Amino acid sequence: MTTSFQQQWDQWHTEHEGRRADPHGFLAITGLHWLTETPQRIDDAPGAWSTGPSGVTVVLAEGESLTTATGTITGTHTFAPIEERGDVIVEHGDVHIEIARRGGYDVVRPRSPRSPLLTAYTGTPAYPADEKWAVTGRYVPFDEPREYTVGSVAEGIEHVYESPGRVEFEAGGESLSLIAFNGSTPGSLSVLFTDATSGLTTYAANRSLSVAPPAADGTVTIDFNRATNLPCAYVDFATCPLPPAGNRLPIAVEAGERIPS
Repeated sequence: MTTSFQQQWDQWHTEHEGRRADPHGFLAITGLHWLTETPQRIDDAPGAWSTGPSGVTVVLAEGESLTTATGTITGTHTFAPIEERGDVIVEHGDVHIEIARRGGYDVVRPRSPRSPLLTAYTGTPAYPADEKWAVTGRYVPFDEPREYTVGSVAEGIEHVYESPGRVEFEAGGESLSLIAFNGSTPGSLSVLFTDATSGLTTYAANRSLSVAPPAADGTVTIDFNRATNLPCAYVDFATCPLPPAGNRLPIAVEAGERIPS
């Protein structure tokens, strides 16, 4: 029996919600700590943390330790420099400690399964799935990839992304287009956008949409039913990017996830 469009969406969203509510996902973050050359103690993480030209350094007191994939850290340890949007995860008991680089700065974000936000989370509301919002479009590559600098929900932070092209489509009776960034899997695309629902029924700052690799003729499916909230819709400890200029749609895209309740 053919699975209905709504049933397919329900399965996808259930899986997405499961990843969101992971014991060490972004709902588990308990703090965002910007590192400097001055060592600082951090709640939910042992040691004194600082950063410098050689990378992030943690100084662990006697009796303190961290666990990595290759063993146990004690004393003073310097992590190799982390690339932009990269991260390293170490463990302290059941707390995962994310060491990351965002907007040119090194940060530490503990992730605890006892985070009040995580333990209180009951799910994200969304519009009912509607096939009219799964539109067929066309991928138009640029002659050369272009770099786009976008703002962030974190004040003073900017992100730089490479865009291979844009997607063009029709929706709401209008011809529209969106700048696309490279997706998380080879050939796929990632789109950040806002629309006329933003700040009303959907999160004001941004929404994210993954697009499968284009067909040989450039055809793509842009399924707005699968537009999701980024971490910044839930936590104050995020550095989410804002959409590039031009990615605000003039229509109301009444599809996908809504403002978290």
